[in-house]
Amino acid sequence: MRRKLVAICFACFVSASLAQQGPSFTSDAALPAEFQKIAAAHQGGLAVYAVNLKTGQTAAFDADQPVKTASVIKLAILYDALRQIRAGRASFDENLVLEKNNQVSGSGVLAEFSTPHTLTLADTLTLMVIVSDNTATNLAIDRLGLDHINQTIQSLGLKNTWLYKKIGLPATAPMPADQPEFGLGKTTAREMATIMRQIVECRLDPAAKPSPADGPLCGRALTMLRNQQDRDSLPRYVEVFDTSEAGSAIGNKTGALDAVRNDVALFATKNGPILISAFTWENKDERWTGDNEAEQTLGKIGAAVLKAWSPLGLDPNAVNWQNPLVSAK
Repeated sequence: MRRKLVAICFACFVSASLAQQGPSFTSDAALPAEFQKIAAAHQGGLAVYAVNLKTGQTAAFDADQPVKTASVIKLAILYDALRQIRAGRASFDENLVLEKNNQVSGSGVLAEFSTPHTLTLADTLTLMVIVSDNTATNLAIDRLGLDHINQTIQSLGLKNTWLYKKIGLPATAPMPADQPEFGLGKTTAREMATIMRQIVECRLDPAAKPSPADGPLCGRALTMLRNQQDRDSLPRYVEVFDTSEAGSAIGNKTGALDAVRNDVALFATKNGPILISAFTWENKDERWTGDNEAEQTLGKIGAAVLKAWSPLGLDPNAVNWQNPLVSAK
């Protein structure tokens, strides 16, 4: 409990420091206290960073704690793909050939396909996002380049976010000393929110304003995230209708290991777009069921943020999912 109380004070200090840099950031004093209550009831670790992109409000709890990414690192792969497509080094329509050596167990369907099998890069990224396909992820890493993905991450000024290797396969280069601790990848709640924000605001060149031509690229990515099929974490208590029948108001990417449940999401709300980045670790409940305690904890985080910042609820039309550079209708 003491570490959590220290963390909340530190989070408020960081948010206050950001507020001093300009009017676009204001710290929310109430939400971190609510995060602390939720964390105190959770049997495991919890880190959260949230930002209202309309009002500039931020709220954080243990947001700079390095954590295991699990499949949330696939957001960084998706972002790097957008940048390479923008630069003409890749194309959504190019063909990739899946070979047996890239097929791995875990989430997804491509591990069950006959090989060789040809997919477009767009299909590969879609499977990587909407069903968190591990084999598709390995195929994307081979195409984009592990080093290039990490260089893209570093270009955003992020110090604690890394993709270490492909999924389920031995590393092909020397690993950092902390790789065994974090596995596939490492990040913080704040840093992964930064990556998600680049996609949401379509900032494919951090040094320049977005180009109109970038909008449809980012729209492809947002549509993938909007169609992501795991809705048991941050969306759990706030989006209860069948999102396959109607357009979702949430685009997100989850990650899970036995003792880990993570989720990073864009909420389209009646008070504008809201980003939430939330990670759990060392969870006592390791069940792979819909009532996993960590997933319920993340659901409480999503509900708390929505109640505080958009009490009137969600609005799927608050975000232009096809082109974020064009105002939503």
